[in-house]
Amino acid sequence: MTSTPLPDTLGPLRRSLGEWRIGLVAWRLIVLQAAHPAVAAGMARYSTYRAHPWRRIQHTVDSGARLFSAGPEERRLEVARLARTHRRIRGTDDTGRPYTAEDPEVRAWVMVTLYEAITAMHELSGRRLGPAELDALYGEFRDVCEALDIPGEVLPSTAADVPAYVEHNVREVLECGDLVRHLLFEMLREAPAPRRLGRLGPAWPLLRLVAARVLSSLTVADLPPAWHDRFGTRRTRSGAALSWAAHRGMRHVMTRLPEHLRYRHRATTDADGRPVPRRPPARPVPRPRVADSRRARLEAVFHQVLDQTGDGRVDSADLQAMVHNVCWQLELPAAREDVLYTAFETWWKHLCSAVDADGDGTVDCAEFVSAMLGGVDRDPAYLDHGLKPAVRTLFRTADTDGSGHLCADEYRILFGGSRVHPAELNDGFRQLDTDGDGRISEEEFVTAFADFFTARTDTVAGASLLGRP
Repeated sequence: MTSTPLPDTLGPLRRSLGEWRIGLVAWRLIVLQAAHPAVAAGMARYSTYRAHPWRRIQHTVDSGARLFSAGPEERRLEVARLARTHRRIRGTDDTGRPYTAEDPEVRAWVMVTLYEAITAMHELSGRRLGPAELDALYGEFRDVCEALDIPGEVLPSTAADVPAYVEHNVREVLECGDLVRHLLFEMLREAPAPRRLGRLGPAWPLLRLVAARVLSSLTVADLPPAWHDRFGTRRTRSGAALSWAAHRGMRHVMTRLPEHLRYRHRATTDADGRPVPRRPPARPVPRPRVADSRRARLEAVFHQVLDQTGDGRVDSADLQAMVHNVCWQLELPAAREDVLYTAFETWWKHLCSAVDADGDGTVDCAEFVSAMLGGVDRDPAYLDHGLKPAVRTLFRTADTDGSGHLCADEYRILFGGSRVHPAELNDGFRQLDTDGDGRISEEEFVTAFADFFTARTDTVAGASLLGRP
């Protein structure tokens, strides 16, 4: 097999990020980032981490790989994608303080915590990096920050300045608010089962209790001393013992493994240059059919698609997150992204006008289902005023070659992902291709979405939009 470059040929930053044991400090990294007031406000308003934690983590991993391990063109595309995303994350927090993800000092903090996590990984494992190693690591890190257009003056000048920068922010800037406490002590206790858990899925309620307790103890123990001083947490003896055993044990194990097991650099092609096939996700269990399945489908779309932040209510931030996930797959320029965001915001306003009686800009599941069912039963043209224009815009956005049709590849990009079995994509494409010409027209696409919301049975093609009924 032909593999990616051996870790020894990579710089210290890529090599450290490529080690599996970086996962031991990943939650610590997230907590330090989320403790910044601007990051916490943005996460509370826009992040999908509550409802879709594993997808959010996967997107973060994919983004990091493109920033730190890919070639110049992929890095350029990722920088542009992050810039388009961050320009929409702005507002005021619960105390009235304005925030924006484009703030250079906020972006600097997020990036420096990543560098600091790498140094902490080595230090906690009993193998602290020397000055020359830190300088090389920080130099590579500064190159990535430059690509992200983070001004050099808001970053620590040298590797030796990073500890003081981190301590200053912990003592003077960070806050241990509700979101941070949720991440530390509650997040895993309520997280849905990872889709890759397979046959262990039924045991997830028990597994996550154990995992939550271990991860909370490890993360609290590994936080910087300044954190404990300021926020009153403490590094217990049991937490310190767990940290010592986990980090040192993992280092000793990893350093004795061959490189293809120690690092996340996997073989991607075989000897003939063909892609190495990946195991597809498990097929979903078929759902029983019911006489009028609209309510079940609407509840599914509310929880699986619309409620991106997982708080049981949907507002404009959820719609932005949903469109962001579409744009993530399609690599769109900013102007085309704006058209898609506008179209779905228009649909959202149309929906809210019928159901958001108190005018707070949010809708819960019962209100959404009632509004949709009431609307389509009362007015045959109900969907023409909001949903259908948004779906048409989605189709034209996904039609990347401008042919007026979606081919199989464009369909897979739009609806694919780790949660979808390849057979589901093939089956869904065939069902939406009602005339059997091997492509999906705009009318076939729009009709399928309309059927999803209006058909009383699961026999229509659109019923398979979220998987086989």
